[in-house]
Amino acid sequence: MGILRAGLIGLPSTGKTTLFQLLTQGASGSSANRFGRIEAQMGVATVPDSRLDQLAEIYRPKKRTPATVTFVDIGGTTATRSLVDVAAYREADTLLHVVRAFTASEIPHAEGTIDPARDTQAIEVELILADLAVAEKRLDRIRRDRKKTPSRDLDAEAALLEQCCKQLEDGLPIRSMELNKTETKTLRGFQFLSAKPLLLVNNVDESDFNSANETLELANLKEMLDKPKIESVRVCAKIELEISELDPSDEKLFLADLGLDRPGLDRIVQATYGLLGYISFFTVGEDECRAWSIPAGTSANQAAGEIHTDIERGFIRAEVVEHGRLLQRGTIAACRDHGEVRLEGKDYVVKDGDVINFRFAI
Repeated sequence: MGILRAGLIGLPSTGKTTLFQLLTQGASGSSANRFGRIEAQMGVATVPDSRLDQLAEIYRPKKRTPATVTFVDIGGTTATRSLVDVAAYREADTLLHVVRAFTASEIPHAEGTIDPARDTQAIEVELILADLAVAEKRLDRIRRDRKKTPSRDLDAEAALLEQCCKQLEDGLPIRSMELNKTETKTLRGFQFLSAKPLLLVNNVDESDFNSANETLELANLKEMLDKPKIESVRVCAKIELEISELDPSDEKLFLADLGLDRPGLDRIVQATYGLLGYISFFTVGEDECRAWSIPAGTSANQAAGEIHTDIERGFIRAEVVEHGRLLQRGTIAACRDHGEVRLEGKDYVVKDGDVINFRFAI
């Protein structure tokens, strides 16, 4: 299932690159290469998970390995189209649109005013236009090919792309289309930008951070947020920068003063992970306690393959215990004595928080 990638998009002066650097703990911004093409900067963020922390407290392993999300940022561009129609974004699993809702007169907005709704719709339109160009180009190619060699597969692909074009021409993203598994698989290869899950990251002023009013909802985006595969989270990049410079003990006090139990960066990472539809299972031991990322609905055999293909090929069974039971009992052996360790076959659907030991033959 590979690396989870999330692309940060947004207009200039939104705080996008600042958030990228904070999320990835100091990764530098992107730049244009010597051919003038835009390059992406990538950095890795860990997925906060108290369950892994608790399991590590029990086992005191030599190594603790959390799940991760790779964030992608593009910097140094001002043209709206170049902000979205970039290969690195097409390869991403989801997009995070950083929306400016802070004032800061010393940082002028390109449009002269602060309007989250306008900016959100502007980027959404660019995603749609970029996808429409891809779909129309492929349709033209199919029409030429069908004249030479008729094909039912091409007919089906053309019919689906025509539906996509109609959706896009109506100003609607592909993510809001109702597609079956076959159609979803067909479209996956096109890497449509507007088909990707979207997280709106609302970057607010310090004074608005604890406000009961959600800026995005007030900006007439409620209808957009009610659609599938789209969520929002609010942060204040300025506050996050201050938090990043604190010692752990001071951080807790600072967050408590703000009425928060965790930094906004953690909420961004966890929201990204959840928006992708991923869950975590755990492997534990004295050498390593590790969280593994898998899509919800993954079978035990497929989960084994995330660890190593040899385990998937030689799969015999999975020993499964709920992480809560393991935390309560303290050891796998104690869970086994209480009949709380289950033996599951290859078709077992792994649940979020399962602690698994795979039995396999080489």
